[in-house]
Amino acid sequence: MNTKLPDNPLFNKLYQKHCKLLTLHDFRPKTIDAYSRAIRRIGNYFGPGTIEHLSQDQLLEYFYQLLEKRSWSAVKLDLYGLRFFYTNVLKKTWQQPMC
Repeated sequence: MNTKLPDNPLFNKLYQKHCKLLTLHDFRPKTIDAYSRAIRRIGNYFGPGTIEHLSQDQLLEYFYQLLEKRSWSAVKLDLYGLRFFYTNVLKKTWQQPMC
């Protein structure tokens, strides 16, 4: 899956805020890298303008497909990165997409 930064000004603004907040919350560099990569991967998968409007079903399908290609520990990092993004950048209530 693509982990390049999507070419979208709104996404990039939210992404930069995400990176700053991770640093201010005193996350370790490897965690910042993993959570940031997760947001880039999700932004590329769904399209950079849709990350703030994803449904539970879309997230469930995304993480199911990701689990077919990656280990459970890698999927958890993406899940935790997205949860941080939703709660701290978008200021939305996080609802776990997994059963």
